[in-house]
Amino acid sequence: MKWRRTKSRDVIDVRGARGGGGGSGGGMALPGGMGRIGGGAGLIVVLVVVGLQLLGGGGGSGFDIGQVLSPGVQAPGASNPQPIPPSEDPQRDLKDFSVYVFEDTQDFWRTALSSEGTGYEGAELVLYSGAVSTEGCGGATSAVGPFYCPPDGRVYLDLSFYEDMRRQLGASGDFAWAYVIAHEMGHHVQRELGTSDEVHREEQTDPEEANELSVRLELQADCYAGFWGSSVFEAGDLEKGDLQEAFTASEAVGDDRLQKQAGGSVDPDSFTHGTSEQRRRWFTRGYKSAEAGACDTFTADAL
Repeated sequence: MKWRRTKSRDVIDVRGARGGGGGSGGGMALPGGMGRIGGGAGLIVVLVVVGLQLLGGGGGSGFDIGQVLSPGVQAPGASNPQPIPPSEDPQRDLKDFSVYVFEDTQDFWRTALSSEGTGYEGAELVLYSGAVSTEGCGGATSAVGPFYCPPDGRVYLDLSFYEDMRRQLGASGDFAWAYVIAHEMGHHVQRELGTSDEVHREEQTDPEEANELSVRLELQADCYAGFWGSSVFEAGDLEKGDLQEAFTASEAVGDDRLQKQAGGSVDPDSFTHGTSEQRRRWFTRGYKSAEAGACDTFTADAL
C-alpha cells in the first residue's frame, strides 16, 4: 500500500510510559516486564476464555483482567501522553504507517457521512505497549488485541500485535495491518450512526441473541473496512498482493479458526465475531460495492 508520513492531533502515544501515569478508568496493574499473557496457542486460549477475541472490542463493557496481573504499577492512559522520541523508536515506521491509515480512514468516513447529512465526531488512536488504562472500558493488556472503546471514542493499539499476526496467525503485510485499523474504525462509525447503542439495547432486552448480534456487529465492521479499502484502490494506492493480505487477515481471525487453534472443538453457538468465511465475505462485499448501504448485516439472511 502506498502511503506517506503524516501528523495527527488525534493520535495519543503512551508507549514511553514507565508506570505511574494511568487514566481515569480505575487503573489496571501493569506486570513487571510482561508483555503478552503466554505465547503461541496460549495467546489464543486467553482470548477465547476471556471472550476478548482478536479484532473486537466494539462493546465497551469492560476489559479489566487485572486478576491475572501483578499489583503495584499502574497502566498508562491517554490523559498522560508519553511518546518515544523518533530517533529512539524501533517501531517508528510501523507507527507512522498506522497513523497514516488511521488518518486516511478518518478522512474517508468524515467525507462519506457528511455527504449523507450525518455528522461525524472524530475518533482518537491510542498507541500503547504492554497494558493500558482506558477511561470508559477499564484496563487491558496487549493480549486482548486491538480494540475500540465506545465511551472513549478511541481505538487502542499495541504495535507489537503486527508481529503476533505474522507469527501466530499467519497474517502478514502492511494491508493486513491496515485492515485491522480500518475494522476498529468501523466500530467508531457504528457508534456515530447509533448502531452499537441499538445493538446494546437489543442485547439487554434479549440476552440469548447477544452472540448473534455481536457477530453481525463485527461483520459490519469488516464490511466497512472493505468499503474504505475500495477508496484506497480508487486513489491508486493499492499494490500487488494487498487485497490478498486483507483476505488472509480477515480469515485468520474467524471464530472457527481461532477455536481450532486453541485446540478445542468448534462451537458455533459461542461465536461472537463470525467465521473465517463470513469475515472475508463481508470485507469483500464492502470492497466491491463501495457503499456503506451494502453493509447491512442485520437483515435476516445476512449470515
